[in-house]
Amino acid sequence: MINLTLTESLQKLNNREISAVELTRAYLDRIEKYGADLNCYITTTPERAMADAAASDARRAAGETLALDGIPIAMKDLFATRGIRTTAASRILENFVPEYESTISQKFIDAGTTLLGKANLDEFAMGTFSKTSFFGAPVNPWQLEKRLTAGGSSGGSTSAVAGGLALAATGTDTGGSIRFPASITGLVGVKPTYGLCSRWGCIAFASSLDTPGPITRTVDDAALVLSVMAGHDPKDSTSCESNFTCNEPLSPILGNGKKLRIGIIREFLNVEVSPDMKSAFEKRIADLKSMGAEIVEVSIPNILDALAAYHIIAPAEASSNLARYDGMRYGLRVEGKDIYDTYKKTRAAGFGDEVKRRVIVGTAVLSSESYDVYFMQAARVRRMIADSFNSAFEQCDLIVCPSGAGTAMPLDSDLTPLEYYALDLFTVAMNLAGIPACTVPCGLAQNGLPLGMQVVGKRFDDMRVLQLAKHIETAAAVDNRPTTIIMGK
Repeated sequence: MINLTLTESLQKLNNREISAVELTRAYLDRIEKYGADLNCYITTTPERAMADAAASDARRAAGETLALDGIPIAMKDLFATRGIRTTAASRILENFVPEYESTISQKFIDAGTTLLGKANLDEFAMGTFSKTSFFGAPVNPWQLEKRLTAGGSSGGSTSAVAGGLALAATGTDTGGSIRFPASITGLVGVKPTYGLCSRWGCIAFASSLDTPGPITRTVDDAALVLSVMAGHDPKDSTSCESNFTCNEPLSPILGNGKKLRIGIIREFLNVEVSPDMKSAFEKRIADLKSMGAEIVEVSIPNILDALAAYHIIAPAEASSNLARYDGMRYGLRVEGKDIYDTYKKTRAAGFGDEVKRRVIVGTAVLSSESYDVYFMQAARVRRMIADSFNSAFEQCDLIVCPSGAGTAMPLDSDLTPLEYYALDLFTVAMNLAGIPACTVPCGLAQNGLPLGMQVVGKRFDDMRVLQLAKHIETAAAVDNRPTTIIMGK
């Protein structure tokens, strides 16, 4: 059963070939066997999962089947879950148990899924390798003995899905935190249009950038999960009225005389990527041409400045959002000699180094001396990037580019903070512009590790993004089951 995709599992459940209890039990057994090696969960919920599964089987027997009834999922540990520990992978929230349900987790409850547990991540979603987690880094199931990164910040989610410890998972993408980890674990990861999925009840990092989205093994699976996640939420002021619905396999948008202009970003052509990444990307472009697509170069003049703009805007918003963690109402509290000393000691003990670094940077750029020089300038760059994407989409229908420069690196790679930040070069611009992007496996490198490329669309063109991603998925035909952990064994 572990070898089945989400779409296949749902079909077998609906045909009564398997039960939700059997399917959930299979995944819980995988967690018991490989959970410690992968460290992909912070909290597991086996009793809750089996109760969910039993309820699912009862609904199906009564003819009251829900959208994803009986599908075992992992929830990134940023989404508040009523009665279940929600930590943001931080010491400061190590024992925090919410009394409310996030909109996204409630949508999965309403869809009938079974909750396997809360997935590991970078602390407050700040990182690229998930190494900043207070609970230790998750491990990439590909070539397990090499202890490679599963990426970040949604590294626990990608490790769980790639390793067969969840059928699907939620992630959040602030600067590439779904797409980068999905690309190096051989998965499909979707950053939807900003506002398509509610942020209410999701612990905030950078509110104007944070975007919940699905992580799955196939594009069809991602479309099904996104259909559950999408929708307007009156509790989220940034939530949009536009909905996304896809209950059937995605239809093709290439072939049979259908024309499509696909853009390649000129400014990325001179960015160094691995020979394997370059070769795989070129092969997929050739595939798209053979299907009848027209390939055009487009320019996003300021896209190489996106990284700098992002690392001003995101820390500034983080500085504001994380001010609420002061030891007064919930979370860790370290007593000081007075209230201000308590604030200081609590935050010093509760936050990790990367979170402290970003809060300090964010506070600095928001100061009266720096606001106009740094924050407002970054905001102008953000506006120019969004305008450039709008202009580019007048010349093409969709855009493709790499998701990263190469394959997964060892967890113990000795990179500076700036080198870690640079890994998001291919992803941050889409967050600044608020547009949808999906990473999809595009090949395997000579070392046997997966490579990913992105499909990018204009706002609310999420469906076409996924449709083109499916063409790439079909052409690449990557077996995205890790070779170290054999699925189904």
